[in-house]
Amino acid sequence: MVSLETGTIGPVTSMKQFAETFGVLSSTLHGLVVSTILIPAAISSFFGGHLANSVGRTKAIAIGGLIFGIGAALECASVKLAMLIVGRAIKGIGEGLFLSTVVVYITEISPPQHRGTLASIPQLFGTIGLCAGYFICYGTVKVGSSLSWRLPFALQSLLAFFFTISTLILPESPRWLSQSGKHQEATSTWEKLGVLATEREKHEEDASRNSPKHVEWKDILAIFHRNAWKQTAIGVFLMGMQQASGIDGVLYYAPILFQAAGLTSSTASFLASGVSALVILLTTIPAFLLADRWGRTTSTIVGGLAQGACMLAMGILYASGSVHATHGTARWVVVVMIYLFAIAFSGTWAVSFRVYVSEIQPPKTRAGASSLALSSNWIVNWIIAFTTPIFLAHSSYGIYFLFGGAAFLVVAAAVFFMPETRGRSLEDINAAFQHKVPAAHSRGGETLELDEMLIASGRQVPANVAATPSSVQL
Repeated sequence: MVSLETGTIGPVTSMKQFAETFGVLSSTLHGLVVSTILIPAAISSFFGGHLANSVGRTKAIAIGGLIFGIGAALECASVKLAMLIVGRAIKGIGEGLFLSTVVVYITEISPPQHRGTLASIPQLFGTIGLCAGYFICYGTVKVGSSLSWRLPFALQSLLAFFFTISTLILPESPRWLSQSGKHQEATSTWEKLGVLATEREKHEEDASRNSPKHVEWKDILAIFHRNAWKQTAIGVFLMGMQQASGIDGVLYYAPILFQAAGLTSSTASFLASGVSALVILLTTIPAFLLADRWGRTTSTIVGGLAQGACMLAMGILYASGSVHATHGTARWVVVVMIYLFAIAFSGTWAVSFRVYVSEIQPPKTRAGASSLALSSNWIVNWIIAFTTPIFLAHSSYGIYFLFGGAAFLVVAAAVFFMPETRGRSLEDINAAFQHKVPAAHSRGGETLELDEMLIASGRQVPANVAATPSSVQL
């Protein structure tokens, strides 16, 4: 649903039928309309984790889906721009509530050896939604009335209501059930999920030692506790910088970017935007299947270098005056670089970041810290969505250097502060941080794996966890 929204809002606000209904939008107003969804999402996602702790993961997701559907229906029915903006704000509240909990839920019900792949499912379906959004608009732009922009919103509303009903039939997270004192239900759910008894016992031991019987709203500050603040800080940084790399600036304003590169007609720019979404989808499928085959840290570094290089290349081309709308090869290089950037992001950061941010958090603060990290993602997303058209109106190249610099900064942070977590149980990951093992400890020029970190902290490596090769050479 979220990616369907991302894939439609840029093309919708670029349609002439939209302008006929609401008038031609200035670059500032355009950015405001597109980004209105993000601040409410950031605020609600911060509290979404604590709602999930109180009522359960599945109920929190369902509540968010319902609110999202109501907001989308209001957008579809809009007759004034203010009504559209209010609908987007309501939609953002729902988006923040359900999206902040989805990956937490999947992380908690997944066995360690498949956690990366399973937690990447939302990203896979997200790319399908993104691709569908662009091509839906490519089709509806040919409708001569306001239905051209109303139909995408109507579809989002229907999908949201279906999602809400579907969520209520899913099993509750057994980890949340255990933390809430519902141990019999938790045991029954573990059996339904087919999780090994050794993993259940490990969780029960950790839950009884570290988790309260129930989680109260006052625990909102627990994410800043001395045993949790490092994981919280890593999560907030990664999710914020994921947006600072410019991915949603590209996705929201793809038609504008392609028009600047010479694809001047709305049909051609919409088609190019749809192709970019299709490229993202085709990249996400193997990335999804291989999510547990290569390390989270490796993915972060490789993806950051590739994204930064693409942005730097585009910035240099625009800054040197090489890109012309009607002639020259430089404009086609820009188009290719946009595609390569999308491939690099969707094959690495899009798949690994949310999984990593959720799995490094302690049990008590996993929902809250993941929600705060997602809030930082949306706040930065709002800044990018609001300022990108303004930047482009004043400078053709500055925004690309900004995005590229952000990607390279994340690479540096990953080298020094991201321990590898692939294939480890949530309890073992938590143990490494609880024993105050440095996030990135080097010896002889190579990064220590998490099992080495556990040994350094005085904790035995579980026999059932196979060692994995070092993921990054420094």
